[in-house]
Amino acid sequence: MIEVHRLRKEIEIPQGVEVNLDIDTLTVKTDKNENKKKLFYPNVRIEIKDGKIILEPKKFSKREKKIINTFRSHITNMIQGVQEIFEYRVEICSSHFPMTVNVENGEVVTKNFLGEKVPRRAKIVEGVDAKIEGNIIVLKSSDKEKVGQTAANCEKSTRITNRDRRRFQDGLWITHKAGKDM
Repeated sequence: MIEVHRLRKEIEIPQGVEVNLDIDTLTVKTDKNENKKKLFYPNVRIEIKDGKIILEPKKFSKREKKIINTFRSHITNMIQGVQEIFEYRVEICSSHFPMTVNVENGEVVTKNFLGEKVPRRAKIVEGVDAKIEGNIIVLKSSDKEKVGQTAANCEKSTRITNRDRRRFQDGLWITHKAGKDM
């Protein structure tokens, strides 16, 4: 009986945040923002009761504990995201060739990267706002996973192979993740 309380997780729903559970899709929203995520695992039950989200396993094992902790992290990120927007900053670094970076049609386009003729492209995930302020790309979204994936796409698009990384440091680099500097 003691294990039930150790594995059962309760997440408080703050005021002004509305949470709905439709079979296996959890929706968290406020007046301005909304996050949806499919959370399903056969041995974990999710329910909303008395202003709390309750995660409870059907059987007690390490796997269920891992899944419950993962779900708890996702849900707290969803709640935090609808209350305050997550912001990532990606710095544009060019020392060898002057490169230009633009936001076009849902992509971050890097032209003249290391003198290349073909521009490099990074997909902006739907729901992410991207702006270029000087030599910094500012990415904002209420969904932490989407904004993080967009920042990773930017950094990955200017990956260099077959060159010395210590000397060729051009590219797009994540300098600020949601709430912490790199």
